[in-house]
Amino acid sequence: MTANNSRFEQAAVAAKLLPQRPDNDTLLQLYALYKQGSVGDVSGEKPGFFDFVAAAKYEAWERFQGLSQDDARSQYIDLVTKLGGSIDG
Repeated sequence: MTANNSRFEQAAVAAKLLPQRPDNDTLLQLYALYKQGSVGDVSGEKPGFFDFVAAAKYEAWERFQGLSQDDARSQYIDLVTKLGGSIDG
């Protein structure tokens, strides 16, 4: 596991322990960056219109299409840190 992967996993833990709950747009960005960093480009069919939460998550993830997993991990780490998450290493 590379140092960036280790910090990414630490950031995922830190994101669940943030001092304040981020707004919904920031939560979607966290979700999308995490998915892009861990899985890569969005896949599967877009959820139906009436599944608002799943559709919003899909669309947020889709915006990062083409971003490398390493870059997504770095952006995720930076965002969690900016939000007050404590990441060692």
